[in-house]
Amino acid sequence: MAQFGFCLLLLFFGLIHHIKSHIKKEDQTGVMERPNFIIILADDIGWGDLWVNSTPTTPHQNPDFHSPASTCSPSRATLLTGRHGLRNGVTHNFAVGSVRGLPLNETTFAQVLHDAGYYTAIIGKWHLGHNGSYSPVHRGFDYYFGICYSNDMGSTDKPGLDLPSCPPCVHSQYTTRKHEECYTEVALPLFENETIIEQPLDTWSLKNRYASAAVKQIFTTSFSKKQPFLLYVALAHMHVPLFHNSFLNVTTQDPFTASLSDMDSLVGTIMQTVSTEQLENTLIWFTGDNGPWEQKCQFAGHVGPFVGKWQATGGGSAKRTTWEGGHRVPTVVAWPKKIKPNSTSRALLSGLDIFPTILSLAGVKPPSDRRYDGNDITDILLNDSDTAHKSLMHPNSGAAGQFGDLQTIRLKHHKAFYITVGSVTCGGRSGQQQYQDPPLIFDLSQDEAEETPLNPESDEYRSVLKEVEREREALLWDIATDKVSLADYTVIPAAVPCCQPHNPTCRCHSLK
Repeated sequence: MAQFGFCLLLLFFGLIHHIKSHIKKEDQTGVMERPNFIIILADDIGWGDLWVNSTPTTPHQNPDFHSPASTCSPSRATLLTGRHGLRNGVTHNFAVGSVRGLPLNETTFAQVLHDAGYYTAIIGKWHLGHNGSYSPVHRGFDYYFGICYSNDMGSTDKPGLDLPSCPPCVHSQYTTRKHEECYTEVALPLFENETIIEQPLDTWSLKNRYASAAVKQIFTTSFSKKQPFLLYVALAHMHVPLFHNSFLNVTTQDPFTASLSDMDSLVGTIMQTVSTEQLENTLIWFTGDNGPWEQKCQFAGHVGPFVGKWQATGGGSAKRTTWEGGHRVPTVVAWPKKIKPNSTSRALLSGLDIFPTILSLAGVKPPSDRRYDGNDITDILLNDSDTAHKSLMHPNSGAAGQFGDLQTIRLKHHKAFYITVGSVTCGGRSGQQQYQDPPLIFDLSQDEAEETPLNPESDEYRSVLKEVEREREALLWDIATDKVSLADYTVIPAAVPCCQPHNPTCRCHSLK
């Protein structure tokens, strides 16, 4: 599998070195301005897909960073709220016809920052509800441009690369194309705020449109409003179907690498704008929502060394699983003159930490009537601290057990499984769910491939198990006594996004 990220690395360095020649406003006045935030979330990206995890000269890399869940909606809900799915209510994915979404009594970091005077925008995938009050523009964002769920959840006129290959949208009510693994009845919509402006959207030009929207809505609007800004860019890359700009030389690049290059270019456009506009007080955080979708074969990414060998004959170890490949994701953070370039943290970190960290840096506090699972890692980013999570829970995300249950626990460099199973692999192989009693415990410092569990009779196993059980019981009790939410997953046909119900697949041209 080809690795990419060269442009991304160069632009991180270009941003840092370009801005070093400028004097910041807080240096002139002695007053620290509130920082801008750009959170870039790649979709279905593997730990092994980018050079950031094999190149020592990355601005600030964390090789032990984990997505909050191993599938779309739960990971995004947890990132935005700083709370596990058992607290925020989102434990599995919302559907095309979902009536609701992220419970309305949950608070996103966008809502907190918006109330504190930030201009907020989201570009890309939402997947936390698209009807009424569940739209991003009612969850703290001033502006939204993107797809309300995954880019495979609707038909298009020029389908991207997927396995199986899906048919294009129909143009006549008398034509039907059914495929049990493809969405064929409704076209993929493109939203601007609460309005569908195109259905089906042209995914092949989506990268350029996302880049233009990001530049226009943040780096122009934020200047005119004279506000600090939050830009949350939730990419369609690298989720299937893969698509890329026509200028890429696909004769020398496999489709996955071409699409990865396309993502690299989009991120580069955003970062170059930060540099050109001298927006030096901007923290940029790149990470992923979960690991690669192995079932998609040559169109999926790579987990790197985190192959989950213990269950290798019984399924995959990536998306939807709690094996390392399902949730360990590439992560880079840059903030010129604040974060030391070329630094690497080995601390155990999570997407849970984004919520408390950016609120702390903005000088605001979240609602105090509930509890949170993330840590403020400002000291790690700015001062090379290694104080992080002692333990981290990896929720069930569809491969095994009940959605959202916390049956896999990381404790320092050990990891315990109370339930195991592999995801569907390329070729369709999958394993059987197994409850582990006693739990399997791996030492990741010696066995990152999760191949050989500790001997349950060993002193090391007994000592680790006691601490694992204490940590797990304490968190479950904390959740049981907390203010928690319950998501409503009701699905009805009337909730499906449709700009022209009388047209085949809801087809409509751009309304703007």
